[in-house]
Amino acid sequence: MECTIIGVAGGTGSGKSTFTNRLKAEFGDDIAVIYYDNYYKRQDIPFEERKKVNYDSPESLETDLMIEHIKRLKAGESIECPVYDYTIHNRSDQVTVIEPRPVMIVEGILALADERLRELIDIKVYVEADADERILRRVVRDVKERGRDVENIMQQYLTTVKPMHYIHVEPTKYLADIVINSGMNDVAFELVKESIQRILEKNEKSS
Repeated sequence: MECTIIGVAGGTGSGKSTFTNRLKAEFGDDIAVIYYDNYYKRQDIPFEERKKVNYDSPESLETDLMIEHIKRLKAGESIECPVYDYTIHNRSDQVTVIEPRPVMIVEGILALADERLRELIDIKVYVEADADERILRRVVRDVKERGRDVENIMQQYLTTVKPMHYIHVEPTKYLADIVINSGMNDVAFELVKESIQRILEKNEKSS
């Protein structure tokens, strides 16, 4: 089975997950998603110190492991993907088994930042949105889904998220094949959907 990798990058709250989830809902088990966030390094430090870690720097991620996993998936092997727990700012002890699929989506703010990872990605997508919209979405998400308080969210945003966005995330927009404004862009969704349909049809004919 041929495996096509789609990378979906963009700033926090830009709509990456929305776009990815729409594709997953459209194609079901023909697509598997690998979330880059699950590859945050384990932090063996107290919780209060973990809250201050710069999670928006490439050094915070175990990219070597992710690259190894993607290569194994492309080779037709399953992987045990780590699971990150946002409520404790740390990798959990759980793993998720991911089976190879015709289309794999790699989603994360830094999905296009590492050259070795980009070389494995066949279609590079960057999702962008206005900075004010992104921070508002992040506040709502982190409070509702990740048990964070607004003060901590704002401190993290101003000290690491915002500066790292301009240093590491936004420059990858110019490395993308497709740049879309928000995850609800229907035209972009249809274009990527059609590409995936062609990939799946090609796989069916060759199987």
